[in-house]
Amino acid sequence: MPSLVRFLVLVCTLAGLVVGGLYAMATLYEPPATEVVKSVHGVSIRRQ
Repeated sequence: MPSLVRFLVLVCTLAGLVVGGLYAMATLYEPPATEVVKSVHGVSIRRQ
């Protein structure tokens, strides 16, 4: 039984580190928003 508890503590600790790392990467390292303009060949715009 102690080996099961040790295993569960290890798995929960690793899962917590992964979730914390993902949260930190998502909140602290957001790239700046940029607008992308790309021409599409073969599409004509109707003029009214």
